[in-house]
Amino acid sequence: MTIKRMRFGVFHTPFHLPNSQNPNLALRRDVEMVQLYDALGYDEVWFGEHHSGGCETILDPLTFIAHVAPQTERIKLGTGVVSLPYHNPLWVAEQMIFIDHLTRGRAMFGLGVGALPTDAHMIGMDPSEQRPAFEEDVDVLMHLIRNDEPISATTARYTLRDARIQLKPYTDFPVLIAAVVSPSGARIAGKHGLGLLSIGATMEGGTDALAGHWEIVEQRAREFGVPAASRDAWTLLGPMHIAETREQAIEDVRYGIDAWFDYMQHVSASPQFSPAGDTTDERIAWVVDNGVGVIGTPDDAVQQIRRLQEMTNGGFGSYLIMGNEWARHDATRRSVELFAEYVMPVFHDDATSRLRASEAWARQRREELWSRQAVALDEASARHKAEQAARQASAVH
Repeated sequence: MTIKRMRFGVFHTPFHLPNSQNPNLALRRDVEMVQLYDALGYDEVWFGEHHSGGCETILDPLTFIAHVAPQTERIKLGTGVVSLPYHNPLWVAEQMIFIDHLTRGRAMFGLGVGALPTDAHMIGMDPSEQRPAFEEDVDVLMHLIRNDEPISATTARYTLRDARIQLKPYTDFPVLIAAVVSPSGARIAGKHGLGLLSIGATMEGGTDALAGHWEIVEQRAREFGVPAASRDAWTLLGPMHIAETREQAIEDVRYGIDAWFDYMQHVSASPQFSPAGDTTDERIAWVVDNGVGVIGTPDDAVQQIRRLQEMTNGGFGSYLIMGNEWARHDATRRSVELFAEYVMPVFHDDATSRLRASEAWARQRREELWSRQAVALDEASARHKAEQAARQASAVH
């Protein structure tokens, strides 16, 4: 399948570091950034669900979507992701459909097991329970969304009796399953014909698994006799900060990259996200040299996305910038502006091709037309002088 028009967005977790800043102002800034993404023409923005760790402060992405939807115009708004094992799937499915109606089809739904073990720990859930529980919950949730018939289910966490949702979905909204390095996310996505949200696509280990993820999706779809989602429903994400020069981009991220690395290395107990490096320079090198992300220019961003297209053996539908607040707010704004100005058009059926063709055509004909225009101007000047002379002569007589 050929992806006709790649979509672009931001995975706005968010990471508010350092966490000594005013959390209410940080959340207000989140809203302002979503409005900026909308104004710049980004296609989508995703929000996480986190309950511990001290910096990822959006605890309910569905509430946040309901809040920012009336403050934006066209951008799609996604849950990145709802940690489904923490919730009763009946209520989650119902909330999704409700948000689908309230946004009139602008909502997207990403589902995952939960990224922070500390979140699961607080509700008495061991990490070994999360993935089996997640698959069980997705089975229930997708039945509730797609079927009119009720469902009954009993698990260690909940009991459903003749459960059904009284409100039909407003649209056939996209549902994506989060995948990091393990094949579990791809297996569940394929089982239900759902899209894939490859969160660890560029992390060490994630790139090795990436090429095989979609094969698993298609294989499982065949196994369960369901239509496989198209590659257009495959979303990848990775960190990026760009500036006019690589030197400027590196200088920008010196502001906050150490705080992010410290959080990932010493606070977040998530082995699937284990960046390496002890000094600022080592950490920057780990991002750039390993292909994990981009700290550079728009051209570097284009090369990274093209590299991922090659690695996925057929392409994917959407690329998300991981929002990580490595740089100051003004530099972060400039980075997303540069991405919209110079990176997105390259993958939008080469949106600037006609402009460049028109320039080339005009450049080829400039010398000839310049000469003809110069002659035309001289002739116009001569006619004017002749008319002026005739008027003066007529006035004398």
